[in-house]
Amino acid sequence: MATTDRQATTLALAHALSAAERGLAVIPLSRTKLPALRSPHRDDPIPCHGECGRLGHGVYDASTDPTRIRELFAAAPWATGYGIACGLPPHHLIGIDLDTKSDTDSSAALRELALRHLFTIPDTVVVLTPSGGRHLWLSGPPDVVVPNSAGRLAPGIDIRGAGGYLVGPGSRTEHGVYGTAPGTAHLAPAACPPALLRLLLPPPRAPHSPVPASAGDHGRGLVQFVLAAHEGQRNTRLFWAACRAYEDGIGPALVDPLVEAALDTGLSEREARATIASAARMMGHRP
Repeated sequence: MATTDRQATTLALAHALSAAERGLAVIPLSRTKLPALRSPHRDDPIPCHGECGRLGHGVYDASTDPTRIRELFAAAPWATGYGIACGLPPHHLIGIDLDTKSDTDSSAALRELALRHLFTIPDTVVVLTPSGGRHLWLSGPPDVVVPNSAGRLAPGIDIRGAGGYLVGPGSRTEHGVYGTAPGTAHLAPAACPPALLRLLLPPPRAPHSPVPASAGDHGRGLVQFVLAAHEGQRNTRLFWAACRAYEDGIGPALVDPLVEAALDTGLSEREARATIASAARMMGHRP
């Protein structure tokens, strides 16, 4: 490894440890801004958020423990940056990513939203990106899950919420270095204005797909089993329920009800359907 790369890794680790002292859970990133550690399941994808005990689960590896952080960086000596996990206590971080790559002025779009919905962006941490964009750090309430989104709020505005991460200031990427805007480094993430928070939440979904009568009480029980999942067990419960459904011959009929239940627990539709498809393959069915 070149000396400059070693220096970048050392600096990234130092910045990551400093962020962890402020209660921000971190992971090492490569120059591409992606998690530096590859998934241990890349050759045989399975739904796992670190339950296997190995490293390489992206944002689910994030930690504030200095020993754990040093272990992550030791396993990825090519890391030149770090990511900060969103949605975790104590800050329940929400990232407002004002991009410069679209034709729309994202900062102007945010100001227009603020005027239309009567909120003001408070003084908070602002991170400047190498491309000229900005990341605004806000703190959300502990009982609200803000999802990730791209362009849903307005063109050029992406949201980093639960399950997402922000590139930390001091990170070096292939396009340059991220840094805090002058006068904001000492600030804590400010509380997200309630009117803005309402805009960040997805619209209410339609009622659950009814469980087909052919699935019987067992099918309804499997759906309830998924609905009762807490964070950290959502994928595991969904995978188990889908396996039992295919084992009992009611898998195809339960796909939509299980997906709806998984969405209620906070999983994305893509992740839920991938987990159910994995269960189908494991049980010898073609999803």
